[in-house]
Amino acid sequence: MTRDELRARLARLDLRGKLSRLGSTRGVRWLRRWWPAVILSGALALLALAAAYSTTCGFATCPSAESIQAFRPSEGSRVLDRKGRPLGRLTYVRRVNVPLEDVPKHVRAAFVAVEDRRFYYHNGVDWRSAIRAALRNIRSLGVQEGFSTITMQVVRNAFVPHLAGERSLRRKLIEISLARRLEKSLTKQQILELYLNVIYLGNGVYGIEAASRDLFGKSVDKLTIAEAATLAALPKGPTSYAPRRHPERARARRNLVLGLMAQEGYITAAEAEEARRSRLRVASKEWHPAVDRSQALDPIRAAVDSILGDRADELGDVVVRTSIDAPAQAAAERAVTQRAAAIERDAEAATGRSEAKVQGAMVALDPRTGEIRALVGGMRYERGSFNRALAAHRQPGSAFKPFVYAAAIAGGMTPVTLVDDVPIQIELPDGTLWEPDNFGGEYSGRVTLRRALMRSANAAAVRVAQEAGYGRVIGAARAAGIRSPLQEVPALALGAFEVTPLELIAAYAPFANGGWRVQPSLVRRIERTDGTLVWTADSAPRVQVMDEASAFQVTSMMQSVVDNGTGFEVRRLGIRGPVAGKTGTTNDGNDVWFVGFTPTVVAGFWFGYDVPRTLGWGASGGRLAAPAWVEFYRRAWKDDDGKGWTPPAGMISRTVDALNGELANEYCPVTQREWFKPGTEPTEFCSDHNESVWETIESFGEKMGSAVKKLLGF
Repeated sequence: MTRDELRARLARLDLRGKLSRLGSTRGVRWLRRWWPAVILSGALALLALAAAYSTTCGFATCPSAESIQAFRPSEGSRVLDRKGRPLGRLTYVRRVNVPLEDVPKHVRAAFVAVEDRRFYYHNGVDWRSAIRAALRNIRSLGVQEGFSTITMQVVRNAFVPHLAGERSLRRKLIEISLARRLEKSLTKQQILELYLNVIYLGNGVYGIEAASRDLFGKSVDKLTIAEAATLAALPKGPTSYAPRRHPERARARRNLVLGLMAQEGYITAAEAEEARRSRLRVASKEWHPAVDRSQALDPIRAAVDSILGDRADELGDVVVRTSIDAPAQAAAERAVTQRAAAIERDAEAATGRSEAKVQGAMVALDPRTGEIRALVGGMRYERGSFNRALAAHRQPGSAFKPFVYAAAIAGGMTPVTLVDDVPIQIELPDGTLWEPDNFGGEYSGRVTLRRALMRSANAAAVRVAQEAGYGRVIGAARAAGIRSPLQEVPALALGAFEVTPLELIAAYAPFANGGWRVQPSLVRRIERTDGTLVWTADSAPRVQVMDEASAFQVTSMMQSVVDNGTGFEVRRLGIRGPVAGKTGTTNDGNDVWFVGFTPTVVAGFWFGYDVPRTLGWGASGGRLAAPAWVEFYRRAWKDDDGKGWTPPAGMISRTVDALNGELANEYCPVTQREWFKPGTEPTEFCSDHNESVWETIESFGEKMGSAVKKLLGF
């Protein structure tokens, strides 16, 4: 549009006349008189708003002087075991904090020269640079130059990281306000130390120590002047000047830094020239902090998140003191991995299939407190992966039977009460017949409860559950800690309902500790890095769920499982001392278990496929799972005193015939020392074994001996 055309259009609009008529109104006359005051008031209001915005950190709460002084750049919260040994970190940050006194002067000088040459002379904001930048930005009608000081960069990276990617007036106002607050709360040396540790230097690395290790393969105190200048070149553009990606750019920027160092008098011109001529060499391998692969860390992270909630961000790095025993954890992980691999090899050989991997899970805890000593969620660990120890619901099989016998003992039976171990048929509500088989198809006839549990006789266990009452069995399991759904059906006695490994293993604690239910726990204390207490675990009130005498009797029966029964593999592999436990095997050998305990530890192992299928012919908890328990116990745990469990006061000791439970006489071939609640002890002597029977046995023995001698020619 030409100038003449514009004039013609304005004439048609008659703007001058309209403005003249508008100007005759009373409001406009008032505005003409008072417009300076209106503009001044608006300007003052804007200034007040800006001041309020900046001094409140954007109408939020600014960090206090105490929080500024306590701030430490994150290296990832540390996790310690029960004896203060390192387990790992909650998060892994590629940063290593270093005190300023360990940073050479030429390294400090390189950053000050290029990032903030007037650092030691301003109060957090370099107003000279600010005015110069403002003028340049006005001339260019855009943001062409910034004026961030080292102090303002500390603010941006440490205290308002959520604004780091924003280029706006509000961010600058907040940075200016907080920078001045930092200068009042910290010395220049403290601010510089914070800066050198918090600054991002590319490749996922924070701080000069980590960057030095990453780029040059050595600590910051060994850097040359040229290497120091290379690091100082990075904050302006960590990606643009990355030495591995853009060596020419990095070299040019390094040389610029060297020139500024000489210009400011930190190094001589000769030193700068010598450094410029040096080659740009970087380490062949990147640096990464050692990442602990402990399988206990994921559950610990979840526990800490639950405890701290929204406070986690406010607290920053913390020290988490746990109940885990580091050697026990390492031994548990090794036992699960090696045993699962061995089971898989055997299963593949037996079935000819190899498309799935055998998995395992393990929990070990202190039965006196519930504190978890080791926890393994699978054969292989990946952060955030499915943890079978906590979340896998599997049938426990015969590992559930101790709760059946606990209900029976609490109801008045004794370890020598007799039960029929013969085939059994039960008609179910739908009219079908249920016929549980003993493992291997072997039956023992009439046996004591001790021997029925020792041999894990299914038919006998079902009869015991019927006698005790399914409701009582469920009550015993619930009281001990089983929370998963259970139903009052005959298959309950054989562990047909699914539980988690943690649930089952923790429920064994009352047998080991005299009848007290425990609450499993992982975290003892959470502290700040300076040792200030943040949170401590309350002592969970103990609840007695089983009388001490009943707990002792069932534990004694489970000692027989290990000494002479389905858990004998523990003894065969050389473990001595007080050990009780129970094996578990489900239908078709899909799951195998062994839960064993001593007075100071309850540990249980499960193995199986994630999608249930057989582990092979003859799979059993004693043969496949018990060896893992032995491996764990041998490498990581041994009870110091070896005394075992002491009968509660008032119990009565009797020596009985182990086969029929009657008082033993001199002719009984197998005897057992048994402890009874008062009034439940046997009073009749054994009638199955006497002198005439013994004479018959001796006569038979003599005849057999004569026959053998004749056969051998003696």
